[in-house]
Amino acid sequence: MASRNYFPEMPTPSSLLSAYASISTSVMLFRTMLNQLFPRQLRGYVMDAVRFYWKPKSSKLTLVFEEKDGMTPNHMFDAAEAFICTQINPDSDRLRITKNVKENHINIKFAESEEVIDSFEGIPLTWRYVNLNLQQINSSGGAGDDDFSDDEFGYGNGRSSSGGFFSRKRYMELKFDKRYKEIIISSYLPFIIRKAKELQDQKKVVKLHDLHICGPGSKGSVNLDHPSTFDTLAMDPQMKKAIIDDLDLFLRRRDFYKKVGKAWKRGYLLYGPPGTGKSSLIAAIANYLKFDIYDLQLMNVGGDSGLKNLMLRTSNRSIIVIEDIDCNIQLPDRNGTRLLPPGLSEYKPTRNLQVRVARTSDPIFSLSGLLNFIDGLWSCCGDERIIIFTTNHKERLDPALLRPGRMDVHIHMSYLTVDGFKTLAANYLNIHDDNHWRFEEINELINCNKVTPAEVAEELMKSDNVEVVLDGFVNFLKRKKMNEDETKDVMGDENDEVHETKKVKTLP
Repeated sequence: MASRNYFPEMPTPSSLLSAYASISTSVMLFRTMLNQLFPRQLRGYVMDAVRFYWKPKSSKLTLVFEEKDGMTPNHMFDAAEAFICTQINPDSDRLRITKNVKENHINIKFAESEEVIDSFEGIPLTWRYVNLNLQQINSSGGAGDDDFSDDEFGYGNGRSSSGGFFSRKRYMELKFDKRYKEIIISSYLPFIIRKAKELQDQKKVVKLHDLHICGPGSKGSVNLDHPSTFDTLAMDPQMKKAIIDDLDLFLRRRDFYKKVGKAWKRGYLLYGPPGTGKSSLIAAIANYLKFDIYDLQLMNVGGDSGLKNLMLRTSNRSIIVIEDIDCNIQLPDRNGTRLLPPGLSEYKPTRNLQVRVARTSDPIFSLSGLLNFIDGLWSCCGDERIIIFTTNHKERLDPALLRPGRMDVHIHMSYLTVDGFKTLAANYLNIHDDNHWRFEEINELINCNKVTPAEVAEELMKSDNVEVVLDGFVNFLKRKKMNEDETKDVMGDENDEVHETKKVKTLP
């Protein structure tokens, strides 16, 4: 029985040479046909098509984030660029540096052809930035390899040296294994968007807006350069922590507010004597949250409809501030009785609780309009808003303004405490030692005095010499205590006289 050879015969050198010659002849024939049958402008497209269909299949998937979607900026490109800039390798050989005229910081971005390696849930990811030249057909009908004279670094359109036009196409590539497509699209990309938003919020310049200034050429907003932070506030540490915790809870409860059917807003009432830091606390909240502030003066609002129009001009992630609500406007209470201060027209109770505010412009404003602004349907015209009222006299406000849902958190801004003084001493005098020999006497004087942080701050600024400042501050506290004792004595005598007078008048 003849044996069978189950192994193919090895090709001989002559057969390999013959095959190579055949392939070379086919390639030459194809190139000759390509040059003769296709114009020069179309050869590149044909070659790209051939390379696309003949290239070996890869297990990698590439996502492309173009800078623009047609003429519309691609938000995903911006988010990816902002996120990847935080992942730049310290060993990178080439980086891009940018700075906007309105920004206070320098942006470091990775340059063309640089790669950034990232990982998500153990999946290796490769990012690459691409800046592609798209040269159009020039006036001579060709697409030559001209040097570009305009826009040397490729940030826009320009003209080549031969008169042709070119443009730049920027995009980012994300490459990973195809097996993880669903995880990347459903989890990693939303993660990038969230991180980019956090970075944007950190770099945001907080603005202070005047809601009553509008029209062409008007400057209704400025940068909020107030340096107040929670670290510099002369406030009880436990109260500061409680405020910060409440703000953090509010920020992360978007889905909760939606689930329970409430507008995503929070109301704060700051009350206490003048000079206790109410405005500083508002600035600290704005700097902490990176929220813009909208200053609303109710005295200038032309009625309820005007208040609604102003509400529509505010943006999300903002703080609406109505300072000195008891002085800003005199609203009637629910019984329609409110004593107006001098300079205002006589109030006559009406059915809808309206009050005439001033004799000059004479606008009409109602308590119900303000309540609807805070907690009614119009309060839903925006998300992530904080409304802050300030007052020196909480007892003068209508109870309808103070209930939960309108003013959710009531913060008493009290006179200076010992902990508050330590904060001011650290800020103004750079004293961080609680055992300073002057502090024991100062603490005793603060506990028996009603002194505001504003008064103390003024005293601590009177000299660059720490000991001179502390001596002057001690004398200030002693004088203040002496004056308060004298005032109490005088008031006590007057009360006794009034009491005796009343006793005499009641006699038969």
